[in-house]
Amino acid sequence: MNNGEDWGEETYALAERAIGYAFQDKSLLKTCFTHRSYTNFCKEPNNERLEFLGDAVLGFCVTENLFRNDSSDEGKLTELRKQYVSKTALSRAEERAGLMRFLRYSGGKSNVNGKTASNLFEAVVAGIYLDGGMAEVRKFLDRFLSVTQTENHKTLLQEFVQERTKTTPVYRVEERNGGYCCRVSALGKKADGFGESKKAAETEAAKKLFAKLNKELKK
Repeated sequence: MNNGEDWGEETYALAERAIGYAFQDKSLLKTCFTHRSYTNFCKEPNNERLEFLGDAVLGFCVTENLFRNDSSDEGKLTELRKQYVSKTALSRAEERAGLMRFLRYSGGKSNVNGKTASNLFEAVVAGIYLDGGMAEVRKFLDRFLSVTQTENHKTLLQEFVQERTKTTPVYRVEERNGGYCCRVSALGKKADGFGESKKAAETEAAKKLFAKLNKELKK
């Protein structure tokens, strides 16, 4: 939605269905989806303050989830948290929910590039928190933001790399000794993994390179 278009009853219902939560305060729901550029057409509040709050609420929820479900040390948990609340991770979560189609903005689509999707996700987190409390936030995050004890090492590696460069990890797999050997390269570093399947080999290589890059970062 853009250029002064306002929400009708159907839009409220569709937005709530996408989120999976029915707001008591409908004006708060609309504010979650009001980009700062939209103030060119109205004097309604935009979602920037909600982004600020949502960032903190999201950080707490992810931190608590990792603390309860992952026995890693503080350094590893800190790096995992960075990956789960990164722009890439939140943009993917927004895409799963399909929230951007409800964004109220003005001007061309160039006004809503960059961090708009991840910021929108944070704003919605804040809106749910203010309207329904932390329990509803957790339900929302469980639905769209994956934070589990079982790590997807390929995803973690890709998000780590994409936070620092526009490139993605490069995987090369070949059969060897009745299994598969994979070499993955990213950020000038390499790591090898071996497995009975291509997927297992790629996962092992990604795990090793992710650990190596984290170690280099701390030097």
